[in-house]
Formats: sequence, C-alpha cells, structure tokens
Amino acid sequence: MATTVRRAVLTMPAAPLGPENPLPALRAPDAVPAPDERAYAGLPRDSVRQIGYGALRSLLPVRIRDGYRRDRSEREFDTIVIENEHLRVTVLPGLGGRVHSLVHLPTGRELLYRNPVFQPADFALNGAWFSGGIEWNTGAIGHSALSCTPLHAALVPAPDGGVMVRLWEWERLRDLPFQVDLWLPGDSEFLYVGVRVRNPHERPAPVYWWSNTAVPEEPGTRVLAPADEAWHFGYERALRRVPVPEWEGADRTYPAAGEYPADFFYEVRSGERPWIASLDAAGKGLVQTSTGRLRGRKLFAWGAGRGGRRWQEWLTEPGTGGYAEIQAGLARTQLEHVRLDGGAEFSWLEAYGPLAADPGAVHGPDWAAASGAAGAALEAVLPRERVDAAYEAWRGCADTEPGERLAAGTGWGALEVLRAGFKLPGTPFGESTLGEEQAPWLELWRTGVFPAPRRVVPPGPSLVAAHWRDMLETAPADPLTEYHLGVAQWHAGDVAQAVRSWERGLASAPSRWPLLRCLAVADALAGAPERAADGFAEAFEDLAVESRGGEPWAAAESALGREAMEALLAAGRLPEARRVWDRLRPAQREQGRFRLLAARLLAAEGHVAAARRVFEDGFEVPDLREGEETLGEVWASLTGRPLPARYDFRMRPPG
Repeated sequence: MATTVRRAVLTMPAAPLGPENPLPALRAPDAVPAPDERAYAGLPRDSVRQIGYGALRSLLPVRIRDGYRRDRSEREFDTIVIENEHLRVTVLPGLGGRVHSLVHLPTGRELLYRNPVFQPADFALNGAWFSGGIEWNTGAIGHSALSCTPLHAALVPAPDGGVMVRLWEWERLRDLPFQVDLWLPGDSEFLYVGVRVRNPHERPAPVYWWSNTAVPEEPGTRVLAPADEAWHFGYERALRRVPVPEWEGADRTYPAAGEYPADFFYEVRSGERPWIASLDAAGKGLVQTSTGRLRGRKLFAWGAGRGGRRWQEWLTEPGTGGYAEIQAGLARTQLEHVRLDGGAEFSWLEAYGPLAADPGAVHGPDWAAASGAAGAALEAVLPRERVDAAYEAWRGCADTEPGERLAAGTGWGALEVLRAGFKLPGTPFGESTLGEEQAPWLELWRTGVFPAPRRVVPPGPSLVAAHWRDMLETAPADPLTEYHLGVAQWHAGDVAQAVRSWERGLASAPSRWPLLRCLAVADALAGAPERAADGFAEAFEDLAVESRGGEPWAAAESALGREAMEALLAAGRLPEARRVWDRLRPAQREQGRFRLLAARLLAAEGHVAAARRVFEDGFEVPDLREGEETLGEVWASLTGRPLPARYDFRMRPPG
C-alpha cells in the first residue's frame, strides 16, 4: 500500500479558544531557577552554562491567550491524515501541528494518548495549551507559544519518491523559522519526522526544542530509556541527580509510582543510541528514537496524588484514563537553551512507532536487562543505521519547495522575510499570508510612519525586535507610536526610556488607558505598589468609559479589570477594588477568575462567611496556571477545613 495523504475533518467536544489578551505581556514568564552550585551539584558544566543562557525578559512580541472557557460543544477541526498499511497519522495543522493520533493499523492500537476533547489550559508560555498527542515545543523553556496557533502545511516529495507533509512557521520569541517534515515510507511501521531550526540572522540565537509525546498511563506501564541516572526536577524547583529506576523507595520508571508531578531527565549512557519507550504490562507500546542531535530524554509523570489526578481530569474528561509524557530534546534538561550561531541551523530525524518486547524482561527487577531488552527490540525492528540513513536521505529533500498547500499559518514570517530579504529554501513565507495584524507594520516599513487605526479599537500587537524599534524611534511621535516604542524599549531592557516614551504619549493621547496600564506595570515591577494601584485604577476607569463593546473591548476589560483588582487588593485599597468590581459587566463577574477575586475581596472586607460561600457554591478558573496555588491559599485563609478535591491542584508537598 502506497502512502496516502488526505485532508479530513475531526469532530470532538471543544471549549472555545476565545480572543487574545490585548494587553502587552510586559512581565517576565514564570522564573526558571538560575544556576546555583548547591542546586546543581554535579551537573555537567555545559548544562550549567546553558541554564543561564537566553532567559526571556518577557513574552513579547507574543500575546497571552487567556480567553478560553470550559463549556464544550461539538466542533470540527481540519486535519491532515497520512496513512500506509501500518500506520495512520492524524495531524492538527491549526493547533501547532500537533500529531493528534498515531494508530497501528494491523492491531488497531492507538499508540498515543489521544485526548477525546479540546480543552485549553494555562500551560503554554503564553497561556492556552491542550494535552495529548505529539507536540513540537520550540522558542523558550516551556510549552510552545505556538501550541494553539496555525502552522503552514503543504505536500513535499519524500526521499523514497512518495510524499511527505511539511509544517513550518516563524517562531516569534526568537525570530527563527523552523520546519517539521512528516514522512511515512510505504513499507514502514515508523513515522519519520525531520526537523530543522534555522537562524537567518548574523547574531547567534538561543534555541529550545523538545518533542513531547503523551502516552497512556495504563496499569503496569513502564517507561524505559538507556540510562542509569536521571535529573529529577519537581515543582519545588530543585534539580537533583537520582538513580534509575528506584529512588526514595519506589520504582520511578512506572509513572504512577510517585505522589507528586515530576520530571526525570535521563542521563543517556555514553555511546548509546538515544531512545525512550512506554510499554504496557504485556511489553507493548510506543518507542521514540532519533539521530544524535536530539540528545535529551525525559519522563514527565503526574504522580498518584490528588493534585496530579485533578489536573488530569481538568485537561480531559473524568474516566478517560490518565497519561504520562515521554520527551526528547536538544539539551540534557528542559532548563537549558542551546546557542545557534548566525547563518547556521540545527537538524535531526525522529522516528515513532510500535514496539513489542519480552514482558518478563522489561518488567523484571534487573534494570540493565529491562532497558537492554527494549533497546534490543528497537534495534531489531529499526536499526540505528536505518535512522541515520533516513536522515541523510531527508536532508536532500529539506530545501525542496512545497507543492500543494494544505493549511495556512500566520503572516508574521512573511513580514520578516519581506523586510530582510531572507532566502529560506523549503519554507516560503508568501506575501499572500500578510493580514490585518501585519498591515500597520508593513506601512511603517514602507513609509516610515505608523498609521492611525481607521476605528477606535484596543492597540494591536507590538513588534519589539531591534529593527522595528529603530523604525519606531524615527517615526513621527504620535501617542500610538510612543506606545509601541515604549513596549519595544521595555523588551530591550531600557525601562527608563520606555517609561519616558509612555509618558510622552500620555500627554496627548485620546485613549489613555493603554499607556496608563504600561506605566502601572512599570511601577509594580519597580516596587511601588501604591503608585501602581493608582495607575491600574485610573487605567481601568478610562477603559470602562471608552469601551465600545464587542469581543476586543470585552477582552481588554476582563484583562485590565483583573490586574486592577489584584493590584488594589495587594495595596489594601478595598473601596477602590470594590469600585472596579462594580464597573465590571455582569457576565465578566461570573468568570472563574473574577469569582476567585470576589472571594478575596469579600474576605478582605471582613465577610469571611460570604467568601466561603463563593467556594461552596462552586466555580472554575479556566486559566488556572500550572503550579498555581492561589485556590488553596485563599481557602486556607477562610477556613481550617481540608481543601475540597475540586480545588486541589497542588503539585508539590505542603511547605
């Protein structure tokens, strides 16, 4: 059977993704621990160096996605299906190119954890993320900001004369293009994935890549890799070397053995081919392997505790079974960025497919025999030399221009290619993809003037790279230009100049709230909570007066209302926090994040019983952040009773 590729539609219950947050993401993402000799004792020097390299100052120019909800209805998703006689691969090009399903056709077995619903949650760098399948994480430490973003997709001739699917986009946190080529040879039981990240700039760039695969967490499932040690990283934010498989009295290669969620970064034995497998009690499951560039391997386990189980329910549906993740990355751990020189590229080949090994060996007490049995089974069905040869064959096709287009991504890559004249064979970013968001920046580049919007709307996305900042600095200094210039200066670390730009814009701005909000964030991060509270309150009042209604304005009100209430509560300014609450639309007050703020406000006002009733009546916070402990903290301030299970998302031991 020759490999076929077709477009299809997948229908499943889905929560609405909602609008982007229109407020620029000025705050740094969740902090990753800085190198510390005590915390990283024994960690090789290259990893320590890479942990301290390339940390983000902010998520700019990316916007936060926090407008999703938890009410689900049937929705259709465009898919690309790649199939031969052994495998059926289902890809979601509109959602980061996620491989949603990988079915072994002779047995009918689903090799991945296939989420039966689409339910965004706050796990990605910029918010919205969903669980299941194989995801491609690039940009910076964490789940990709492209998790819920469309990628370009097209057909490309495969090395064996068949056809493969190319996915590509412009990753905006690092300003780097990348491609993912999905190739299923006609007689192969393995999906080949060719990946390339290019740096078209003269300057070096920090690169992050981890391919994350969700696998079913069935009873008796074991994760195996060619390693005798691992680096454990939990939500206590401590990294430590631990033995494999047993640590602290439990065999941690069984994902449910631990109490709390944790990462185990395997120290792959020197000279061994890199691979990782998840095999059930019968010794059957999925294996992932690659060429040597993709060196890291990791197990993420949710653990058996209440918090981990609650998160699993939150991300899918109760009763659908849990999952773990087996992952592969460019570095030893996910705390690292790898330097990519200007004009250079990283590329490698991955392979995913079924694996069967002797269950007595892979589940036996001898770890060397267990991992050896899985490794030998892999070598028997997919020799290392075959993967290396497939990589070399794919490299000859990596620059081939795409043919039939299957899906369209964003226009940001087209804007950058047009501006700089980059030559990127194999990944065209055509001008036809330019859209409304790119239009004012295209005009700035062509005319030197940032245009005023045709109607009164919240400001569009800001661009912050040095070349755009230079253009803004020489453009006529109207309030909107000063706003975007300040955002770019802030991203560059020039806080004082950013504040001056925002203050200049404020002097003549017809719409004051975007500038007031930026200044309030600057005050908050400068350690001036009272001044910040003043700024947030004034900004929200100005927005409430100006708001025209409609989705963009509602998104701005919700985002700024939350920031204003949190700042005012932190400053103990309860009457003003109550005024913000009173200005909210009734529908906004019912949002989960505002129900939590209502409980905090009531408690601060002395109405503890009323605050407790908010919890007792029940609410959900759709954008609850991974690792966030606010629900437990507020509950503990209201009562000495145990935290109800529905609010228990704790991912680390108490204290």
